[in-house]
Amino acid sequence: MEKNRLEAFSDGVLAIIITIMVLELKLPETENSSFGALLPVLPKFLSYILSFIYVGIYWNNHHHLLQCCKTVNGKVLWANLHLLFWLSLLPFATAWAGEHHVAGAPLALYGFILFMAAIAWVILLSCLIKANDANKFLAKAVENKTLKEKISPFFYIVGIASSFYIPWLAITLYAITAVIWLVPDKRIETAFKEAKNA
Repeated sequence: MEKNRLEAFSDGVLAIIITIMVLELKLPETENSSFGALLPVLPKFLSYILSFIYVGIYWNNHHHLLQCCKTVNGKVLWANLHLLFWLSLLPFATAWAGEHHVAGAPLALYGFILFMAAIAWVILLSCLIKANDANKFLAKAVENKTLKEKISPFFYIVGIASSFYIPWLAITLYAITAVIWLVPDKRIETAFKEAKNA
């Protein structure tokens, strides 16, 4: 099965997710046209920035991952949909966390969605490796976990737990996790180059 339709569909869904998130940013309800009027919407804007970064990280790594693969199968399609399901919940969690930025439940839900998206990513990676069994480049590239792969789930879990007691710790952990994933997985980039040259 060709991977082009999977890539195009995923790109479209991720673009819609970003569009929905930005539509949640409403103009302040005031006649004041100074920059100070934007202060009430600052938490929403900051939550949008963080979510935009996360969607961008997934889009970037998704692109690199699929470049290493030649084929997809039914399991890959479902694993990809599973990932897109969790990412599609980000606009809701972003809006709720932006509206109630230091409340426990919205921050915990936000972290839970990030955690489940990370699990869905691991499942998709595993399905792609199996579907491209003849292409050992990807499997070899990701056989050893990096430090950021090891600490990210821990940060999400601690963030979820601390949401109800220390909301700023949860926000900080979610932001740190995004920052450490800003650079695409170099192992996958290397696998892509090896697969291209093979």
